Amino acid sequence: MGQKLLMKGNEVIAEAAIRAGCRYYFGYPITPQTEIAHYMAKKMPEMGGVFLQAESEISAINMVYGAAATGVRVMTSSSSPGISLKQEGLSYMAGAELPGVIVNIVRCGPGLGGILPAQCDYFQAVKGGGHGDYRMIVLAPDSIQELYELTVKAFDLAMKYRMLVMVMGDGLLGQMMEVVEFRDSEDIRNYSTDWCVSGTGNAREKNMITSIYIQPEVLEAHNRKLQAKYARIEETEGMVETQGCEQANVIIAAFGSVSRIIRNVMDSAAAEGIRVG
Repeated sequence: MGQKLLMKGNEVIAEAAIRAGCRYYFGYPITPQTEIAHYMAKKMPEMGGVFLQAESEISAINMVYGAAATGVRVMTSSSSPGISLKQEGLSYMAGAELPGVIVNIVRCGPGLGGILPAQCDYFQAVKGGGHGDYRMIVLAPDSIQELYELTVKAFDLAMKYRMLVMVMGDGLLGQMMEVVEFRDSEDIRNYSTDWCVSGTGNAREKNMITSIYIQPEVLEAHNRKLQAKYARIEETEGMVETQGCEQANVIIAAFGSVSRIIRNVMDSAAAEGIRVG
């Protein structure tokens, strides 16, 4: 029987990451996600892990790059402007096929934005916000329970595919409190890390983590490999929750806390004879 607790969304993300085997966290505070860093600062030392507040978001993502190259489970978190600052590092990680989990508790609007709930940053997330046409797996929960479930899943997908995985929340989900049921233990799958930089002791050939391929044909082959992996993931790992779509005249697509509002919209539309899914 799992444990039920009343917790804030940001703290649930951090606890889920720890339960999923994350022992390395590098970040920089920014509302509305700062509680993730607070929680990690307290809990990581207790778990024998590493918490480090970097001097900037740029430093933080490059620390994630270094840890990921050794094959460990590593996470960073930020909010929209901070995620923008991380894009160069994310692109380099994608090019090097490094696993990592990035949490974006999204702000509303361009520039500094606001901490209101919104569906901003969608295109940045699903198309890869940096250079090079890379992609990330993006998981978009709509409740505190899903923040837990999908954060755990994010680490499994990252290690399975050697991919960046983003957990995309928003200001409401990060700050609100709901009851969450934690499992007694997580089924953490161990994936091969033969590719990582772990020190050889002269026992094997050295591994190299890089995204630099000088020869055109080598770079083309690498990019084709990445695009094939993205297509395979898109075909096999997609998740969607539907409601009332079979008989609908209008279908609304939404994610995050906004998707909860859509349920009320559906009820209001139904009262006026409009079938909405």
